[in-house]
Amino acid sequence: MRVGVHLCSSRMNGDPDPRHLRALLALAGEGTFTDAAIALGISQSAVSRALAQLEDLLGTRLVERTTRSLGLTAAGERAVPAASAALRALAAVREAVSGAPRPLRLGYSWGALGRRTTTVLQIWRRRHPGVPLEVHRVDARDAGLRSGVVDVAVIRGDGDDLHDPAVVSELLFEEQRVLALPVGHRLLDEPAPGLDALVGETVAVTPPIGTTTRALWPDDAGPARLVRSANTDEWLTAIASGDAVGVTTEATAFQHPHPDVVFVPAAGAPRVPVLLVWPAVAPHPAVAQLRVLLTDVLRDGGPS
Repeated sequence: MRVGVHLCSSRMNGDPDPRHLRALLALAGEGTFTDAAIALGISQSAVSRALAQLEDLLGTRLVERTTRSLGLTAAGERAVPAASAALRALAAVREAVSGAPRPLRLGYSWGALGRRTTTVLQIWRRRHPGVPLEVHRVDARDAGLRSGVVDVAVIRGDGDDLHDPAVVSELLFEEQRVLALPVGHRLLDEPAPGLDALVGETVAVTPPIGTTTRALWPDDAGPARLVRSANTDEWLTAIASGDAVGVTTEATAFQHPHPDVVFVPAAGAPRVPVLLVWPAVAPHPAVAQLRVLLTDVLRDGGPS
């Protein structure tokens, strides 16, 4: 049964508000009202209300809602890149009025740039003292890029789910996978445990931001079950308490050390790509400088 959204015959007057556009972009990036609300830091009902108002303003349906699925209509898909460009244009207007360069907001959902994070921030401050580089953790697959929370994002994984003409991505480097184990776990006595050592274990995962899925194991041999955590903090707590084990990358061990969690290399596990992603249209002017800086750090063999 289809659940409809009433479009008033006498539509709301005026143009879309930035909050309407952010709601659309968050839903496009996250895929559910729940995850969109988390990404924006507002309630699920507020996201739904903003989208309904946007549909009313534009006089067309942007979101297809049924009892079993949720997705953007053709009009909604066409609106996404335009909404993203509009939010960036508003930011440019604010920058022009203030006369001061706006900060470059670098988003990540976990791990940031790993051991390279501090090096990049320090070099940026020396090279570009007039443009602050702000680092924001956003618990969303695109680290807040589509919703306009950030200007450029660090994303882990192959990026297949981010195929979108509205964004551009490039590979920065690859990271080693590691096992995250509670103190005293039996695998800490093994010389080189790999993913196969987790067969029969309970594994904590963090969809949609994480890189660990059932597909890492053969169909006939895998974890006993996967338990979902909303973010890295919940994931670490589940492992530290002994309720689960985890698989992540070396960046987590550096960025999120925990006294009750031990990180060990996952022998033979596939490495994880780390991507830099930014808008294809009207990106922040300092994105180009960030790309140059990252190239220099990686070429010079900065911390890994």
